[in-house]
Amino acid sequence: MNHHEVHAVSAFAMSGFEQSLVFAIDGGGDFLSGLMAVGSGTVIAQLVSFPEHNSLGLFYLETIRYLGCGMFDEYKVMGLAPYGDPDRYRELFAQFYELLDSGGYRVHLDRIGPALLRNIQVRRKGMPFTQQHRDVSASLQEALERIVFHTLRHHRKATGMTRLCLAGGVAHNCTLNGKLLYSGLFDDIFVQPAAHDAGCALGAALMVSSELGRPAPRERLPDVYWGPDLGNEQATELELNAWSGHLDIQRSDDIASSAADWMANGAVIGWVQGRSEFGPRALGNRSILADPRPAENKDRINAVVKKRESYRPFAPSALEEDASEFFELPDGTRQLPFMNFVVRVREAKGNVLGAITHVDGTARLQTVSRKTNPAYWDVINAFKQRTSLPILLNTSFNNNAEPIVQSVSDAITTFLTTDLDGLVVGPFLVRKRPASLQDWSALAASLPPYASLHRVRSHIAPDRQETVCEIRMGHSAHSSMRISPELFEILMRIEGEASLGSLFDTALLDQAKREDLVKELRLVWELRGVRLHPLHAACGHDNVQSGT
Repeated sequence: MNHHEVHAVSAFAMSGFEQSLVFAIDGGGDFLSGLMAVGSGTVIAQLVSFPEHNSLGLFYLETIRYLGCGMFDEYKVMGLAPYGDPDRYRELFAQFYELLDSGGYRVHLDRIGPALLRNIQVRRKGMPFTQQHRDVSASLQEALERIVFHTLRHHRKATGMTRLCLAGGVAHNCTLNGKLLYSGLFDDIFVQPAAHDAGCALGAALMVSSELGRPAPRERLPDVYWGPDLGNEQATELELNAWSGHLDIQRSDDIASSAADWMANGAVIGWVQGRSEFGPRALGNRSILADPRPAENKDRINAVVKKRESYRPFAPSALEEDASEFFELPDGTRQLPFMNFVVRVREAKGNVLGAITHVDGTARLQTVSRKTNPAYWDVINAFKQRTSLPILLNTSFNNNAEPIVQSVSDAITTFLTTDLDGLVVGPFLVRKRPASLQDWSALAASLPPYASLHRVRSHIAPDRQETVCEIRMGHSAHSSMRISPELFEILMRIEGEASLGSLFDTALLDQAKREDLVKELRLVWELRGVRLHPLHAACGHDNVQSGT
């Protein structure tokens, strides 16, 4: 199977279209970087392919390297671009690509690095972004949009197709998708929610199913709640109660109203219900939710929950039937369920929606249908009843050290290692309670399967070395965290399942040292260098590696 063909199938087969133009674009795969095709019935006929050296994904990636970003950081630069002025580097970026006849284009990847080195102050990771970096981001985004519009205009005219399907990693550029939506170039656009390479598995399965005579129904994809289910209420309650020294737990007969009360009173909460989402977006089943009005909520969540760059925007989830009152939606557009498009916030509403309106007056909107996600619709509607606002701030339920939570255990861990005010899991309202040293000592500790212990010689001055202890995440010494010798010795003592208290007892530690180690462990836990969990709730990894 061809990489871009399965990308194309993943979009077209789930679009509900009988016919459409299909554009798959990414960094590369099978020595190509994209294809343009026409989908009709169960057949996708390729029009043209794009070689890897003309990759739009690599065009973006090669540029952002000089902004201190790397692979999978493209979305950060997309969010930075509205703070910049594309005029400043438009002529410079014009050297990096050519628009050719018949919708073709040529990318000059080899010109990007030398030109940027001559014209900007290269940013290293961790340094602040300057206006220069913001302007480069804006120029990059504009160049990408110009190339994509050039090729789509040609093939729209050449084929007469009035609908468009998008897939491939570049199709996660929601700003570009929004520009296409407003352009009127196509009557309807479908973007595969898992446009990145995870969608290839879906496309491959759809291709095989069709070849076996069982093609997918020609229906628009309604939702992607395909992941593991939260589990039954009894199992959820048992898992929560195992953390009783750390959590206050209350069952609610009207969980939507209870959660809405929290948020209307300023709380930022974790919300976990039903099956998790397939793809990169939290769409209301594994989400952090908050009031979308105070701009302070954006700053607070970025700083103390997500612990990421302050400029990064958050998305709104709006009731499908009310969305057009707050957002400028093109005629005929009512459903945007997958956060695939950046749309304009109505000018009169921008000041009201301070936490989800980006600097350029836009937002990456999710519309919520009562039919596809009744629990999420209910909590937004309950918030509307209290505030007259049918919208919530929605971001993925994770911190900056992990993927989106999946299980009850994941949700508890992230709740206890962030500054969230509350947690809703199924019908349960969960708050933190002050935990004593005894409560912490009752927990078990284990190393994740990707972590290992090491003692190494390290320079602490140009002419001086000493032995230091660290946890390495993966196989690279570049991804490691220093820990104290005392914590190193405790972690080295772990065999099977034992409580922290018993490990402390074996090491003959006094109370002050135990308190210090618990404090350090909590910091390491926050970075996912160690796992803490109730006894008999270990994560099933018996072969913890250690090394010196």
